Amino acid sequence: MTGNDILYLVIPCYNEEAVLHETAKQLLAKMNSMFDRGMISRESKIMFVNDGSRDKTWEIIKELHESNPIYSGVKLSRNKGHQNALLAGLMTAKEKADMAISLDADLQDDVDVIDKMVEKYYEGNDVVYGVRSSRDTDTFFKKFTAEGFYKIMQAMGVELVFNHADYRLMSRRAMEGLSEFREVNLFLRGIVPLIGYKSDIVTYERHERFAGESKYPLKKMLAFATDGITSFSIKPIRMITTCGILIFGVSLLMLIYFLVVHFMGKTVHGWTSTIVSIWAIGGLQLLAIGIVGEYIGKIYLETKARPKYIIETVLD
Repeated sequence: MTGNDILYLVIPCYNEEAVLHETAKQLLAKMNSMFDRGMISRESKIMFVNDGSRDKTWEIIKELHESNPIYSGVKLSRNKGHQNALLAGLMTAKEKADMAISLDADLQDDVDVIDKMVEKYYEGNDVVYGVRSSRDTDTFFKKFTAEGFYKIMQAMGVELVFNHADYRLMSRRAMEGLSEFREVNLFLRGIVPLIGYKSDIVTYERHERFAGESKYPLKKMLAFATDGITSFSIKPIRMITTCGILIFGVSLLMLIYFLVVHFMGKTVHGWTSTIVSIWAIGGLQLLAIGIVGEYIGKIYLETKARPKYIIETVLD
C-alpha cells in the first residue's frame, strides 16, 4: 500500500439540502481517518455533483468548499438525471484522481467500507463493487421488485453484479475505459462490467435514508429498468421472432388438423379457411416484425459506438 494515490469521492446530488451537511461531516471524518493512516494522498477530495437541484443544494456545496478545500463541487447546467450526473463527476475526477468512489448522498451506502475498497484497489483491482449483503431492511415489495430486476436483466443477457447499485471504486484507467463508451442512454451498472479490468467486491449493509425523500420512486425505477434492458439487449426482439415462428408452425399443424376435420364433414362451410388464415397471417406478421426488428436492433447497437476492445496491457 503506497498511500500516495489520490482518491476522489463522487456524490451526485439532487435536492439533497436535508442531508448534505451530515453527509459532508461523515465523509470528512472518513477521509481524515484515511489520511492519518497513510492510506491516501492528502490531495484527495470529496466532490459533490449538483444535478440541477431546485433547493439550496448548490449553495451548501459552495459553503462547504469555502469552509474546507477538501470539498469540491461540479454544477450541471440543468437536471440531467443520476447516471449523467455520476458520469460528469467521474469524468471530471479522472483528470486529477488515481481512483474514484461513487456513492449516493443519502448515507444509505455504508461509508465504513470505503477503506476496504481502497485496500482492494491497492491489491491490483481496477474496479471494486459495493454489494449489498442482504435486503432485510427493504419492504417485501421493494425486495421482490429489486431482485426481480437483476434476474430479468441477467436473463436478457446483461452482465450485472447482483445487488450492486452505483457504489463502486474505479481506477483512473477504468475511468478512461468508461470514457470510451459514447452512448446517450446511460446504464452504468451494465457498462462498467464491460470494461473488463480486474475487479472484486466488498459487501455491506445498506442503511435507511438519513433524511429527505427517495429520488427513485416506482415510476423512475421502471423507466430505469426499461433503459437497462433496451440499451444492452435485443432479446425482446428475438422473443417476438421466436413467438412468430412458433405461431406460424402451430398454424401449419392446425391447417392439417382443420383439413382433416373439413373432409370428414364436421365443420361449418368457410370455417376452416377463416381459422387457418387468421393463424397463418398472425404468425407471418410476428415473424416479419421480428426479422425487421433484428436488423433495427443491429443498427441500434451500432449507433452506440461502444469500443470494440479496451487494451489492458501491452508487452513490447
